[in-house]
Amino acid sequence: MKFIDEYRDVELGKRLIARIKQLSTRPTRLMEFCGGHTVAIMRNGIRQLLPSTIEMLSGPGCPVCVTANADIDRAIALAHLPDVIITTFGDMMKVPGSYSSLQQARAGEADIRIVYSTQDALQIAKDNLTQSVIFIGIGFETTAPTIAASILQAEKEGVKNFYVLCLLKLCPPIMKAILDLGEIRLDGIVCPGHVSVVIGSHPYEFIPRDYGVACVVSGFESLDILLSVAMLVGQIESGKPTVEIGYRRGVKPEGNKKALELMDSVFEVDSADWRGIGVVPASGLRLRKKYERFDAEQAFSVTLEPVREAKGCICGDILRGIKTPTECKLFRKVCFPEHPVGPCMVSSEGACAAYYQYGTE
Repeated sequence: MKFIDEYRDVELGKRLIARIKQLSTRPTRLMEFCGGHTVAIMRNGIRQLLPSTIEMLSGPGCPVCVTANADIDRAIALAHLPDVIITTFGDMMKVPGSYSSLQQARAGEADIRIVYSTQDALQIAKDNLTQSVIFIGIGFETTAPTIAASILQAEKEGVKNFYVLCLLKLCPPIMKAILDLGEIRLDGIVCPGHVSVVIGSHPYEFIPRDYGVACVVSGFESLDILLSVAMLVGQIESGKPTVEIGYRRGVKPEGNKKALELMDSVFEVDSADWRGIGVVPASGLRLRKKYERFDAEQAFSVTLEPVREAKGCICGDILRGIKTPTECKLFRKVCFPEHPVGPCMVSSEGACAAYYQYGTE
């Protein structure tokens, strides 16, 4: 297949669904890790098309959703410092922290600007040399190379007022953490597509080897996901879990060498705080000592109030796959995209937002 409409072909989809129904003979629980997959699955009604033997759960693959309240509180505190411009992706604006959000801080006259890339943030720094410009660096391995590139460019051009609040997280370690928690039994994982473009499929090999869980890297079209489910069911039914790529037009087993080298040159592995899970060792990135002058956390001192979680919000449980959005007492009652109580309702990749927009339950 070469064209996008082929990945939405109805007849091919029917054949894949028939194939899945033919293969699936036992109760099977799959987790789509990526928030983009959750949205695609909900939008295309894939859960309803699958046989009753297959249950699909959403995982912690939304970078906005997994950002801990403490980190959001720090970003808001930085925004209130004098002569500071905060730059951020739009999804972060409405995420509630312990006491407010970036959107509320901007309404209170903090200078917070939405950008589409780290290059936009760097340009703002070059245009405002008398102010400090801080980029809120959230994301997984997908965005880390672009943040690394902006830091290298800032160093090369001598831009001294550009900083990053580094909240980057890594996918394979959190997959291990979810499996180690043992709260849910998983038979297979739909591995993230965009992340895997960067890191490849090799980093997932510990999952079938150590946990006996099948893995398939998927793209984001409806046929991509159905193909990946069929591949997972085939592995599970045969009793031979392994790592396969169902997204070969984008992912190579070794990943993107240049992107990986770029990440490694600027960042080193560190622990990270995940919403609903806590601090997970070796699941995040921090700036190497050579580039620590760009680290906003070290460059600016702020006082933080005690962290508070929204009463009744079960985003943490949803991110761990032990509950669905419809099990939350706040869902569709007091928590809406226009008035989110938790981050899973804010992000375009959040499970609650996907269930709200496309769900029928």
